[in-house]
Amino acid sequence: MTEHIRLQAARLQSATVALPGSKSISNRTLLLAALSDNTCEIRSLLKSDDTDRMLEALEKLGVQIEHLSEGRLKVHGCGGSFPNREADLFLGNAGTAFRPLTAVLAILGGNYHLHGVPRMHERPIGDLADALAVAGADVRYLGNPNYPPLQIGAYRSSGVRTIPIKGNVSSQFLTALLMALPLTGEAFEIEMVGELISKPYIAITLKLMAQFGVEVENRQYRSFKIPAGSRYHAPEVLHVEGDASSASYFLAAGLLAENTPIRVTGIGLNSIQGDVAFARELEKIGADVVWGDHFIEVSRPTGRPVAPFDLDANHIPDAAMTLAVVALASGQTCTLKNIGSWRVKETDRIHAMATELRKLGADVREEAEAIHITPPANLKAEVAIDTYDDHRIAMCFSLVSLLGVPVVINDPKCTHKTFPTYFDVFAGLTQAAE
Repeated sequence: MTEHIRLQAARLQSATVALPGSKSISNRTLLLAALSDNTCEIRSLLKSDDTDRMLEALEKLGVQIEHLSEGRLKVHGCGGSFPNREADLFLGNAGTAFRPLTAVLAILGGNYHLHGVPRMHERPIGDLADALAVAGADVRYLGNPNYPPLQIGAYRSSGVRTIPIKGNVSSQFLTALLMALPLTGEAFEIEMVGELISKPYIAITLKLMAQFGVEVENRQYRSFKIPAGSRYHAPEVLHVEGDASSASYFLAAGLLAENTPIRVTGIGLNSIQGDVAFARELEKIGADVVWGDHFIEVSRPTGRPVAPFDLDANHIPDAAMTLAVVALASGQTCTLKNIGSWRVKETDRIHAMATELRKLGADVREEAEAIHITPPANLKAEVAIDTYDDHRIAMCFSLVSLLGVPVVINDPKCTHKTFPTYFDVFAGLTQAAE
């Protein structure tokens, strides 16, 4: 019997939510700190399955990590080269660990076996492996071509200093290459082939690399210049921002419930995460948004409707999933476009979201890179939502309980990937509807 949680039809209560650390920033920071030539104390680090996989991998590679207290640890950098040149690394379904580690280990060279859960072996990595091969890396496929698991061998520089890479499947491929090439000490130019999706995630990578002493010249996201003589040097202390993607569920709750402000802390006006733009999209469809340096607050005045939307969501691919559930409150057809990257995430998210929204009574039309959602006059109650081992699907559909019907979420523990305490936090914001 599948484990599940039943969320009763609920009324939101005004509240402040302290966000867990950002997954994207946590795993990038751990890897950059490990590659630095000094020691870095990281604070507010996310505790989740994905960061656990990165920490396990780094320790297997010989990185010394001191666990100081909850969310706080000290990484003793290895000066750009891992002590262990041979390792078997299991990385679960953590793309933010798998892709950057693939690139870094391929550029450093060694004897490494990288693998994960079955779904990770269905997530493409060929575009990254092709780019690494141009530089001189030895990356071999142990199963299907262009997919993990991988075997990484010795690095022999090809002498090529301009590396082409495709960016239309996942921005993590470019992130991985950007983080790895400075380890050579050589000057490189990375050239985009075709469209680059999810540019805000590249902005996170570049800002973090700069904090670790490597300034990359970004030429309008068409090419990137890495200077010769680069090396990573960590800040003495680094605070991880709250997770802006995880904020989307609480901010959306503030929109769905009338006159009930919800504030999230840990992100704000100066956040380096692109998903804070989700709050601006809520503003367009009926929310009042208050921005602080370290908080965002969302509410909706009594009587103001939730407006329908037609949105190119390429800039907020993860947070946009939350809007697919918000669409149920709009009363009219809503469209999310330019979301082809959903197809190669933890599951095929376009198909999964469409399937589960239909269970609630919505009329949903799928396209290769878009989804069109027409809400029903009345949502179906007590629907059991399948979550496909995808944390974001579980968290998105919790919001259905704020729309006047109870909902059942199957496999709620899938949220451990990024937010292990999500359902406890959500329960603390609600009380049974009258």
